Amino acid sequence: MANEAENRAAFDIQAGYCTAMDAPITARVCTALADALERDSETGRRVLDWPGEPVADALALRLVGGLHALHRAGVDPALSAVFSGAETDPSPVSATLKGTLVTHDAALLPWLDGPPQTNEAARSAGMMTGILHLAERYGPRFEVLEIGSSAGLNLLIDRYRFDLGDVTVGPDTSPVTIRPEWRGAPPPSALVEIKSTRGVDIHPVDVADPVAAARLEAYVWVDAVERQARLAAAIAMVREGGVDLVEGDAADWVEAQLAEPQPEGVTRVLMHSVVWQYLPATSRERIRIAMEAAGARATVERPLGWVMMEPNRDLHRHEVRVRGWLGDRAMELVALTHAHGAWVEGLAAPYETRDYVMRRGAYEAA
Repeated sequence: MANEAENRAAFDIQAGYCTAMDAPITARVCTALADALERDSETGRRVLDWPGEPVADALALRLVGGLHALHRAGVDPALSAVFSGAETDPSPVSATLKGTLVTHDAALLPWLDGPPQTNEAARSAGMMTGILHLAERYGPRFEVLEIGSSAGLNLLIDRYRFDLGDVTVGPDTSPVTIRPEWRGAPPPSALVEIKSTRGVDIHPVDVADPVAAARLEAYVWVDAVERQARLAAAIAMVREGGVDLVEGDAADWVEAQLAEPQPEGVTRVLMHSVVWQYLPATSRERIRIAMEAAGARATVERPLGWVMMEPNRDLHRHEVRVRGWLGDRAMELVALTHAHGAWVEGLAAPYETRDYVMRRGAYEAA
């Protein structure tokens, strides 16, 4: 049942997240929207009558994405004064947004139809951190499966250059270097050789389409100048070299991929970032069951891994967790990370690898 007060409050909650992530303009927009929303537009009515869980549904970010797109298109000078930071007084900001919601109602309404696809390339720093832990355990060679790939920017994980606490991975000629502020324990200094990457999304974004690319860019907060530049560079990489990205249901795809033959000497790893909350509970359970079953079949020659970078909403933080098979260890926390990859905090190694590496001596020397 819709709860107008909770739906308004979701914008204040999002403003708090934006403030914590040094995005004052976007925070100001969210705070103003909590006051500006009225029933004099279809967009306002739909937001106030939102039937779902507004925070989990990223309701605020859906609408902010649409407003940012209008700013980028230059169609509303008063709105652009807000998004450029020229107008900061709460009352004029709120008045501007009230007017924008009415004037641009038809353009904004479709932005509420689906969750934001903030395909942030820097999130791959957290996932590479997890892969380094698996590389220390199983060896350097991987095939990567990603769910919720959006535009496929994290499927470029084999083509990015990473600098993670002085541990470097990836081609030094890459046009994109991902260098988060590193905190805490460094990741394992292990070799990583990604043989292939494949991904799925329920609604993939084709960045070869200028309209689709512009929509993706609108989801990047206006405050995040570095993110915007990195996104443009990553989009250019996808357009130049392509990615293996298909449209489909995550659970169906994972089950099918895990049934495919796995090359010897290669660790198959499932990875995802900020997508788990958007999957239906039945899909999450199917993926867990499929991974457990594949893990039971894992061998020294064909290990299996799972790397996730997902929000822990109870603790208000984003976590990098890793699980590997052989073995029956539960998912283990290896790092904390900024939601958009600005920093990564490595934690102590969650498992002892020496005995396993000794048994893999011949492979390690190959």
